[in-house]
Amino acid sequence: MTSTVQRGGARSMGASLLDQVLAETLDPAYAQAAARKVAAAKSSAVPTESDPAAATARTDRRRARVLVVLVMVIAGLLAAITYDQAAAGAQGRAQVREALLGDIHRETATAEGLTGQLDRLRRQVNRTRDQALRTTAVGQRALDQLAAAEQGAAAVPVTGPGLLVTLANAKPNADSDPVGGAAETDPNGLVRDGDLQLVVNALWAAGAEAVGINGQRLGPTSAIRFAGEAVLVDFNPVTNPYEVSAIGDPDTLRDNFLASPEVGALAVISESYGLRFEFAKEKDLALPAASPPELRSAAVVPGVPATDQEPGG
Repeated sequence: MTSTVQRGGARSMGASLLDQVLAETLDPAYAQAAARKVAAAKSSAVPTESDPAAATARTDRRRARVLVVLVMVIAGLLAAITYDQAAAGAQGRAQVREALLGDIHRETATAEGLTGQLDRLRRQVNRTRDQALRTTAVGQRALDQLAAAEQGAAAVPVTGPGLLVTLANAKPNADSDPVGGAAETDPNGLVRDGDLQLVVNALWAAGAEAVGINGQRLGPTSAIRFAGEAVLVDFNPVTNPYEVSAIGDPDTLRDNFLASPEVGALAVISESYGLRFEFAKEKDLALPAASPPELRSAAVVPGVPATDQEPGG
């Protein structure tokens, strides 16, 4: 009996193991991995038409794509319009600039022609006046007084030795833009109207008999002004470098000019910012007559006889 039980028990155990092997063809870990893959595939599957939430999500995605396309199209149109307007504006500015330059050249030529005509007429009038006044002693004295007055008013050209002072802007700094290599000038390195005024006043104080800037004569009423990027002398532009000519004794002018404290301060500023500040004695300088001021009114000087005859003559 004991043996029978043992055989039956052994047979039943073997059958149960065989049944388990046949029933579980895959390892449980493989089965779990397969189940996860199936679940992932279901979650990423395209929603069916019968799912309202899926249809709404798909519609939203389509709308988003359409909006993106519309935004890109509008941005492209705006960029194209902006470019066209910028190109048209640049072309228009270039045309306006060329037209203005043409007007400036024409008006400058006209002004130069009128100035030359005025000088010729002035010389003719002066010759006629001198011939008429030289016929009498009173007229000759009047000519002498007139010549002294014209000399003081810078109304006649002068020549002679003197001092030449040169002021020039600092050289552009090529290292200011190491990438593009563009040269940029420091605003502090530009010659201003105040610098020229200082030099001119120092030369007058040093004993100059006549002063001019770039060949333009300065008179008692001359003005030196700064307008935009140009220096104006009696409303006429002068350009860099600026050469200030002073007629007089060269040694006296040099010594008195260098003794001026304002000139010393200007020399320090020029050295600090790289301005060119030089002076040299000259044996022969020439300055034209200054533009005479416009005559607005005239009156007889009391005590001066209004006749061209000598007293008692």
